[in-house]
Amino acid sequence: MEPLNEKQIRESFVNCTKGEAARMKLPLDFAELPWDDLDFLGWVDPGAPLRAHLVRPGTDGPLGITLRVPSVSRTSAVKSSMCQVCLTGHASSGVALLAAPLAGTKGREGNTVGIYVCADLACSLYLRGRRQPKLRAGRHEESLSLDERIARAMTNLDAFTAKVTGTA
Repeated sequence: MEPLNEKQIRESFVNCTKGEAARMKLPLDFAELPWDDLDFLGWVDPGAPLRAHLVRPGTDGPLGITLRVPSVSRTSAVKSSMCQVCLTGHASSGVALLAAPLAGTKGREGNTVGIYVCADLACSLYLRGRRQPKLRAGRHEESLSLDERIARAMTNLDAFTAKVTGTA
């Protein structure tokens, strides 16, 4: 992913107001982000931990989506869950159901769409092995190359963003 500046990020959001985009906090490590290892930028808002944000590159520039994080997560030491974007298996606490208000009028009416995703939104780092999931059984091996896994993850993310923007 090409590095983005703060203005580009704030202007990219399609499912929140300009005021909400201006008030959101960027990741605490924004200056040190590993842009070369990111396929999209995702973070939980450090000023509002029940909000998360993701920004993905697009043909018309970056596309930002704001998400709601569940206030209570029920976790189990026995169960595991899988991210719907990168297909990384986690202990159940490593995956969260995040809800995104739809863009436009439907979102203002309260309509949302959800996705089970890595709770820290670090899918790109899990794909590249730069971060390891907390899973008792260990990481599952795949026969796909890294490029193929990245393409699959971006296709999955494209499907979700299409639902949010109403282009699905």
